[in-house]
Amino acid sequence: MQSTIDMMRAGGPIVLVLLVLSLGSVALIVAKVLQLRGVASGDARRIAAIETFVSGDHHAAIATLDSTGAPADRIARAAMQGLDAGRSRAALVAELEWRGNAEMLQMQRHIRLLELIAMISPLLGLLGTVLGMIQAFQELALAQGAANASLLAAGIWSALLTTAAGLLVAIPAAVAATLLAEKVDRAGAKIETGVGQLFSRFDDAG
Repeated sequence: MQSTIDMMRAGGPIVLVLLVLSLGSVALIVAKVLQLRGVASGDARRIAAIETFVSGDHHAAIATLDSTGAPADRIARAAMQGLDAGRSRAALVAELEWRGNAEMLQMQRHIRLLELIAMISPLLGLLGTVLGMIQAFQELALAQGAANASLLAAGIWSALLTTAAGLLVAIPAAVAATLLAEKVDRAGAKIETGVGQLFSRFDDAG
């Protein structure tokens, strides 16, 4: 524990900033994983509901998709309700479009922030390294030849510490942002697929 505190002191204020970014990144990752849990699921349930709907049992089909967490289920249910109410296709498509956009925005929320953390953390680490190197060579110059290799090595070690800290923050944030964005894309594709399947089957049945 003491060595960790000593390393933070050696890294200076930039290491403290990176520590705050790391804690924020972990909190965001946990929150997004919980939020996006199950958003790309429910294919079989939607297909069954669509088949039930086109067979004529609209109430049962809509009830099948009630209280589900997948965005594609909610959009498919809204489409079924619109078709059941006899709404025009243009008006229904317009409504489904803004509903789908709202779902995507909700799922994408804070992923950009993770990407920002992944981008700036190595830069902060590099800044800390440059500042540390400047300080190390400044101390070497002030020593006027009396400095030894251990003094210079200690300064360089402290400077490089911030680069390592920046990478340790950036790598998990970058990996998490990429995986979360991919999951959101899959959920968005399932929204479009579900609505397309419903309209296609409904038109064929009609």
